[in-house]
Amino acid sequence: MPFWLPKKSRHSSIICHPPRLSPPTGRLLTLTLHPTPYPLPLNPQGIPAARTTAFLEAEPSGACLARRGCCFNIKKRASRRVRMMLLKKGRLLMFLGSQVIVVALFIHMSVHRHLSQREESRRPVHVLVLSSWRSGSSFVGQLFGQHPDVFYLMEPAWHVWMTFTSSTAWKLHMAVRDLLRSVFLCDMSVFDAYMNPGPRKQSSLFQWEQSRALCSAPVCDFFPAHEISSPKHCKLLCGQQPFDMVEKACRSHGFVVLKEVRFLSLQALYPLLTDPSLNLHVVHLVRDPRAVFRSREHTTIELMVDSHIVLGQHLETIKEEDQPYYAMKIICKSQVDIVKAIQTLPEALQQRYLFLRYEDLVRAPLAQTTRLYKFVGLDFLPHLQTWVYNVTRGKGMGQHAFHTNARNALNVSQAWRWSLPYEKVSQLQDACGEAMDLLGYLQVRSQQEQGNLSLDLLSSSHILGQVFREG
Repeated sequence: MPFWLPKKSRHSSIICHPPRLSPPTGRLLTLTLHPTPYPLPLNPQGIPAARTTAFLEAEPSGACLARRGCCFNIKKRASRRVRMMLLKKGRLLMFLGSQVIVVALFIHMSVHRHLSQREESRRPVHVLVLSSWRSGSSFVGQLFGQHPDVFYLMEPAWHVWMTFTSSTAWKLHMAVRDLLRSVFLCDMSVFDAYMNPGPRKQSSLFQWEQSRALCSAPVCDFFPAHEISSPKHCKLLCGQQPFDMVEKACRSHGFVVLKEVRFLSLQALYPLLTDPSLNLHVVHLVRDPRAVFRSREHTTIELMVDSHIVLGQHLETIKEEDQPYYAMKIICKSQVDIVKAIQTLPEALQQRYLFLRYEDLVRAPLAQTTRLYKFVGLDFLPHLQTWVYNVTRGKGMGQHAFHTNARNALNVSQAWRWSLPYEKVSQLQDACGEAMDLLGYLQVRSQQEQGNLSLDLLSSSHILGQVFREG
């Protein structure tokens, strides 16, 4: 006998039966009788109206004696037809549920990626200008340092070397690396180990006046942040600011740039390149060793301590007249080692490295500065474009070992050709031949070639032009 499911109870767990009729027998269901609060309509034959046939017979648990009829709670699954219907509905619900989950995961991942990108864009950018002495690194440092978004420090590792003057460059690598990491993270307490105890001024930092960020707000209000700062005037007006203002200035800028010449091995930098707390980019600046040698001859006294640390244990065994060449040999070899080490790094780390020759910079200062800024994510502002043009087209040779003056940089880069005797040039080429070949500097074989300024000694087909981006 078919059952009728009233509208008020239309769901798969209720079956209703008219009064005084025993429920039909069946095999699959067990029913529990419950009196209904409303009469069940009967058809003319006296049986329940068949509103649905989607139910199997039932195993009765007793006759329905209630005046208004009975309803049965289904304890087990219904007929095959019902099971198929429910199975289809279940599959549909599972499919819809899976789609909802997929959409939810997609939305979650999209939001997470968007937030990660925003977080990445807010992370400070850390830039290390890696070079050697007298290679134009002070000028490149100023290209970054004069930008209003940049906090710049010049050679903070000077404090390490001047504290351990009897040590060697290799022994000091770890201390220098740890200092740079702390400074990149704006933790200036690292200088406590290398400065006298007690209250300090920001003038305690080596060449602090070269940093525009320490000559303008929030450190010093004498100079607007968006104007080119004058180290000479800054030194007069801003030197008495407390040392803790250095950390405040660092944290107020989105770019932290350090210029360093006291790394002779890239291996010492590996922990910085892979440190997740840093967003490190390396600008590797090189210069013609002959021009470097000529410049070092004019700054022998200023560089004496550094040269002794570079020579290390060889200082006592090398004749004094040969020491400048041996120091250059060590410096040139370090540049070769850095370049070769970069080529072995994973591609992702190589993308954080930019190779720059000083001669390329002074030949096309605006184009190369654009390349530098693009590499780290800075905008080349109009007032900086004017300053770069003027500072590379001025007059004068510069009178201080660490200052960047307005001078004709292109002529300065060629000054060695008419100021160095060929005998010195030849000896230096023997000491730095491998570096010159790798970095793209052609050797001269006579005094005549050296003096022939129409002969371009800068190669455009060197290995680095093929391996690394040159802009």
